[in-house]
Amino acid sequence: MNTVPTITVMGATGHTGSNIAQRLLKSGAKVRALGRNQGKLSALQSAGAEVRTGDVADAGFLAEAFREADAVYTLLATDRRAPDYAARQAREGEAIADAVRKSGVPRVVALSSLGADLPEATGVISGLHAQELQLQRIASIDLLLLRPASFFENFFEALDVVRQTGVLADSVAPDIAMPMVAADDIAAVAAQALIQRNWSGIAVRELLGPRDLSHAEVARILGERIGQPDLTYVQLSDAEMANALVGAGLSAGFADLYIEMTRAFNANRVHPLDRGTHRSSTPTAFEDFAGRLAGAHAALLSTREFVKTN
Repeated sequence: MNTVPTITVMGATGHTGSNIAQRLLKSGAKVRALGRNQGKLSALQSAGAEVRTGDVADAGFLAEAFREADAVYTLLATDRRAPDYAARQAREGEAIADAVRKSGVPRVVALSSLGADLPEATGVISGLHAQELQLQRIASIDLLLLRPASFFENFFEALDVVRQTGVLADSVAPDIAMPMVAADDIAAVAAQALIQRNWSGIAVRELLGPRDLSHAEVARILGERIGQPDLTYVQLSDAEMANALVGAGLSAGFADLYIEMTRAFNANRVHPLDRGTHRSSTPTAFEDFAGRLAGAHAALLSTREFVKTN
């Protein structure tokens, strides 16, 4: 007779963690949902999850949350406002690895990134490379490394700039086609793995969208959806992009790493290792996801208009 598994989910209020926790609860699993904010975890608690709040760089907190779990989902949810982003990323990674060792949890699904096979010169992805190595050194676990491409959800953060300036802007070259994926698709793969727990040793799975997209194409599709068919993509210089990130409240340390990452994209250094296999592709097309962006853009416009008239 199968027993009900207990699964711990880090980042349970984020793009992937929240979705994973919900899927696991629907499957009948016992879920420990971890996060920084008790209020944001309340919906999962109401749905039946055991919720715990604490510092993700606290190995003791994590070890207790991992203990007696059948599997854990881990990620580096580093605050992009951290002055020394790389140091904070490393500290969180060390805490996770230490907690895995101390807790004795047998299986780990770890969110990483496309490009994490590269040891350096990839900005924020370099920290994920280091985290992969730490987890791979733990001989007692079966480890599944998920390496998704850039999230569709990242474009939510660009919508206010689109509203204000009428352009989509970043430091990525306009015509470089790159893999992009929906967070829901990542969550579906992770949840299935956590439920089935049927891999052994170290496994790597890259998660890509149905096709590669350039930022110029993203602007065209998004423009059509929001009623701005002339929406264009503008490539910012490294300095302009760094200033924009800092102006949005992110740290200079994060901005520097972001620029290094986009340089790696522009040099085509970050790319899939197993393109063409059935394990790479995910189902959600950006054309379908763009409806969510359009809805958020409409809500943003409505809110701004309300503020102006009141």
